[in-house]
Amino acid sequence: MAGLVLNSFSYRGTEALARRPLKLRQILGRSGPHRVLTTAESAGDKKFADYKPKTAFLFPGQGAQTVGMAKDVVNEVPKAKELFEHASDILGYDLLKVCAEGPKERLDKTEISQPAIYVASLAAVEKLRLTEGDEAAQKADVACGLSLGEYTALAFAGAFSFEDGLKLVDLRGKSMQQAADAQPSAMVSVIGLDADKTAELCEKASHEVGKGEGVRIANYLCNGNYAVSGGVPGCEAVERLAKPDFKARMTVRLAVAGAFHTHFMQPAVEKLREALAGTKVVTPRIPVISNVDAEPHSDPEVIKDILARQVTSPVLWEATMKTLLEKGLENSYEIGPNKVIAGIFKRIDKKHNIQNVQV
Repeated sequence: MAGLVLNSFSYRGTEALARRPLKLRQILGRSGPHRVLTTAESAGDKKFADYKPKTAFLFPGQGAQTVGMAKDVVNEVPKAKELFEHASDILGYDLLKVCAEGPKERLDKTEISQPAIYVASLAAVEKLRLTEGDEAAQKADVACGLSLGEYTALAFAGAFSFEDGLKLVDLRGKSMQQAADAQPSAMVSVIGLDADKTAELCEKASHEVGKGEGVRIANYLCNGNYAVSGGVPGCEAVERLAKPDFKARMTVRLAVAGAFHTHFMQPAVEKLREALAGTKVVTPRIPVISNVDAEPHSDPEVIKDILARQVTSPVLWEATMKTLLEKGLENSYEIGPNKVIAGIFKRIDKKHNIQNVQV
């Protein structure tokens, strides 16, 4: 079933930023030793420079998984069932059974949850097509994904095939799990602080722990909700300091394998680079906004470079959503399991029209 084509579009296939709590340049400066390739540096990367979004498809990342997901959609949507069957052939295990029956401990493992969410989210696209018609799927003129979801967005936009995307996500999950197993690390959600205060909290916590065990903001989700990531001692210091010293409302230790989007994930980068080098990537049919720099890219080599670096770079989700709104975004669909993205978006703009297509 190589090259599986499931529908008419196929799965192949700044001034505003300066006004935000942390300037994009400041954030990118903390993202590691690799330099981001900008559109100005690549003549083939300018196709989407002046994009004007109206309808966005937003794809969730790790953490959206729940036992029972996709159980109903495969019975209701034949093409969703076909996706899961094909995915199981590629992965070598029954992905649908894990999604539908668990156990939760297995579904929550990074190497399982990432392909599970990727396939479930694309199955949700098929649900939308079946229930609302192909025109509903075709009306998206921009796509975004939260961390792992960026791969789903690129598959939806035809930058690579369903099969190639699944293989990349499978490798990404396994490599990140291995990196987490090799060096203990963690993530903590900080609730109730703006980005500047959260960054100050990270700096103070890092100052109190040993070299290499510090923390930084890993996920810029929305004002009052930022995930920090780093060494276990650094995360413990954040938990200890957040409420008494910085007046945070609360901290929540995240149930993830390790410090995603920091240098702790560096061992996964080269494995991804090697896999991406051998993957056919083409210009997406619609803009897909990168987590790394909150911009769309059209040059396949730039897309590959950014995807490799994404696992150690902060996720600029808040900047992405604000930019879309400032550019005229009118409607959004959260496509995939759970309603995580809708909740975040409502914190950014409570009046924004966002619909959920769940599985």
